[in-house]
Order: sequence, then C-alpha cells, then structure tokens
Amino acid sequence: MFQKSLANPLVSPIPICSPKPRSQSCPRSVFIVRSNVVDSSKELFESPAISTGTGGPYPGGMGLHTGRDPSVKKPEWLRQRAPQGEKFAKLHESLSKLKLNTVCVEAQCPNIGECWNGGGGAGGEGDGIATATIMLLGDTCTRGCRFCAVKTSRSPPPPDAMEPENTARAIASWGVEYIVLTSVDRDDLPDGGSGHFTKTVKAIKNLKPEILVECLTSDFRGDLEAVSTLVNSGLDVFAHNIETVRRLQRIVRDPRAGYEQSLSVLKHAKLCKEGMITKSSIMLGLGESDEEVQEAMADLRAIGVDILTLGQYLQPTPLHLTVKEYVTPEKFAFWKDYGESVGFRYVASGPLVRSSYRAGELFVQKLVRGSKTKDVSGES
Repeated sequence: MFQKSLANPLVSPIPICSPKPRSQSCPRSVFIVRSNVVDSSKELFESPAISTGTGGPYPGGMGLHTGRDPSVKKPEWLRQRAPQGEKFAKLHESLSKLKLNTVCVEAQCPNIGECWNGGGGAGGEGDGIATATIMLLGDTCTRGCRFCAVKTSRSPPPPDAMEPENTARAIASWGVEYIVLTSVDRDDLPDGGSGHFTKTVKAIKNLKPEILVECLTSDFRGDLEAVSTLVNSGLDVFAHNIETVRRLQRIVRDPRAGYEQSLSVLKHAKLCKEGMITKSSIMLGLGESDEEVQEAMADLRAIGVDILTLGQYLQPTPLHLTVKEYVTPEKFAFWKDYGESVGFRYVASGPLVRSSYRAGELFVQKLVRGSKTKDVSGES
C-alpha cells in the first residue's frame, strides 16, 4: 500500500517524528536473528543483536524506517516453492472467471500454495481443508500502511453491487466448509463497507447455511454500529488485526488506525453477540521486544480474543518497512506455547503464518461448532 502512496502520492505519507541525532560510531542498521530454543516454562529472553556489518544506510535509502539491505539473505525456513497443484489451479481459474480478488494474491502471501492446496504445501495436494481469503470491496485501499503491498487511493472505484452474489455462488460451487472474507479499508464509504460485508455473508449462508464464515475486517474507523451490523449478519468468526505491538503502531500502520481503536472493535464484537469467536494477528520482526509481545497478548486476552496468529513480517519492496529481525521457528513455537498458556483457545504461530493461514483447520471448525452447540443448549 505504501509503495503506491509514494509512487503516486494520493495518500499522504505517514508523519514520523525526527529521531535524535546518532553518534558517528553508532551503526546505522542492526539485523537480529532469534536462534535460541526456548523452554516455555522459563522467563522470556532478549535475543542478541547481530550487526549486518554494512555500517551505512540502506542502499534503498527510501526513508527512516524503509529500505532494503541486499547483503542480508532470508533464512532457509522462509523459502517457498512457486504455487502449483490441481486444487490451486482450479481455485485460481474460478476466481479469475468471476473477477473476484483474494488477499492471497494482492498481498503476495507466501502461503498461497499451501492454503489453496489444503495443507499440501506449495506444490502438492494436501488432505486438509483448502482455504482461500476473498477480498471484498475491490483491490484498492484508502489507507497507506507501511507493511502492506496492496495498492492505495483516496477515491477507489465504487464497490461492485454484484460482488456479494458472485462471491456466494463461487464459494457454494467449491464445496468448501470454511471461508474467509476480508477487504481493503474503505474510509470513503459511510459505513466503511460493513453493509457490503453483511450482504455477502447473508448471500453465502442463504446458498449454503452449513458453511463457516470468518470475516477479517478493517476497524471501520472505530464505528461500533458498523461492527454490530456485521457481527449480527450470521458470520461465525470476527477477526481484526492489531498487526503489531503498541509502541510501533504509528510506524507500522496508517495514522487512521490505532491500537486502542482496534482493541475497542474486538471488544465490541465479543460483547454484542453471545458466543462470538474473535481473532487477531501480530507480525513479528519489526523491532518489538518480547515484553511488548507479551503485553499485546495480555491486552487481547483481557477483551476475550479466542484465536491468535503470529507470523514473520516480510518486506514486499524496499519502499516498505525494513525487516528488523528474522524470528526462528523455535521462537515461534515458544510463542504458540506461551499464547495457549495465557488462555487463547487456538494459536497459529510460525514464520510463514498469516492472518488467515489454513483458517479452516479442523481444530478451528470444532471450536466454532462447539461454541454454537453451547449457545443452542444454553451452556456457558
């Protein structure tokens, strides 16, 4: 998103306060790798900093928080094969015919092969549930977050009035059991797109009542009435991402977003409908400390968030935020154990995990259906 804003400044750059002057001996860039295997029963640890050795500014030179160091290579655990496979091909063809957008494609998600193939990896067929995330309300966002590759504009094209019905027909034809709907931010619309989401959910449930629907939404500018409208549309999981820890919000996200605003949206979604499953996501590798991640988890649990995903931030282009560290699979495993120990009902944590990563896993389905059963029986 921010890439488009800089190339064609329709969205104002994010204001960042000038930093204090550095001493000449202070290295300009620090690259951190978390490599320790962690016992989740022990205290959190601070990882050692490893200098890249470049000593100078990033060659990209795009800004205080952006740029790319070509001497730094991705670890092996972040490498993925190009997506292929029969399920992937069928889903891609169906989406193209109906002119539907997916966040999998638009946001350059590294898991597109694994999710679309039902857990079989980038190039093979899996025995799990194929998951695709449909992106409603077009492919152009009104915000300019520094981590996101989706294009931006102050005045994107109006929503496609037939999109809810087309989306429902496509999903019903795939035979899937779990679908994720998300969208770009649409601050140009009075309700932020909540009504469009609602129409889509209702159209899907009319055609296939048994399908589980997750909505990964914007914050609707903090409009809690818009949140209520969507929560009561028939969806099964309400998801909204805080993205990063409290301290890094203004660096990572558009100024119109915010930590407290995101928490208020998630809290309202949980309170305005009995039994609503809520979900959020945090990117790691942006310079956050272990204590800050721990604090963010505590804040999410305090408002009853049920599901959490954690993944590695990957820089789409040099115009986007610089990766500050690559967190190892062992540390992600630690965060999974820690998250479940503090009360999350399900935690997906790994370098390539994204918000909707294999969202239709059987455990999540059981969680959602179990919640519905309790609601019907009157159990608490």
